[in-house]
Amino acid sequence: MSRLNANTRTVVKSNYGLITADSYVGSVIPGWENVDIRVQINPAMGAALSQHLIQLNKKSKVKDYTEFYQLFLYVIEGKASIRVGKKTRKLSKGSYVYIPVGETYEIEGPDAKMVSFQMEYEPLDGYDIPKVVFGNANKVEKSLYMDDPQLHMQYLLPDDLSMNFAVNIFTYNTGGNLPFVETHIMEHGLLYLKGEGIYRLDNDWYHVTEGDAIWMAPYCPQWFTAMGKGDAVYIYCKDVNRHSIER
Repeated sequence: MSRLNANTRTVVKSNYGLITADSYVGSVIPGWENVDIRVQINPAMGAALSQHLIQLNKKSKVKDYTEFYQLFLYVIEGKASIRVGKKTRKLSKGSYVYIPVGETYEIEGPDAKMVSFQMEYEPLDGYDIPKVVFGNANKVEKSLYMDDPQLHMQYLLPDDLSMNFAVNIFTYNTGGNLPFVETHIMEHGLLYLKGEGIYRLDNDWYHVTEGDAIWMAPYCPQWFTAMGKGDAVYIYCKDVNRHSIER
């Protein structure tokens, strides 16, 4: 016998969203065969970016094209292979790939769980379109954030004006917190990889944990503190280097 279930931690407002696993619904995307895709963030909710949670299996086959957007893929667990143009790479936990605008790519399983971030590419006079970037977060140095020994940042993409897109991994040791409430023009898409804590979004407070996704619109006040028995870790994207007065 079915039972009513009207409970969820998901909250979507005009300037932020907290999307939790208890409300995920799968989507179908052309060119992505036998792939479980959960669209966590999308322009339909008011965002200028997209964020997908992706599960591949042995039958999964992806063939797609970055017509006007740039794509970043990060492997949370499992293994997969990807071909971008003439380059093919094996991917495992911690692997990531940045695919610039105008590239054809193909992905196969066997069993990877991934998160993707997509954002429109804005060219800049005097700079070429960025190149494909392959990397692994396990080999990326952790830098102190604002000289706080409890806060560690990994910068996964080059610091280059050709990019209007950045992806970082932020690790908070237990009890670590942002030093102030941030309010800025940059928009964020975010996925919790590990741990838990309390996030302030606008004037509201939420318990967040592994698997939760957050969208933060420009100028949404935001603050986080890690709680629990271990580190809190999330991966997030943001727009950079293109904040014109017309925006």
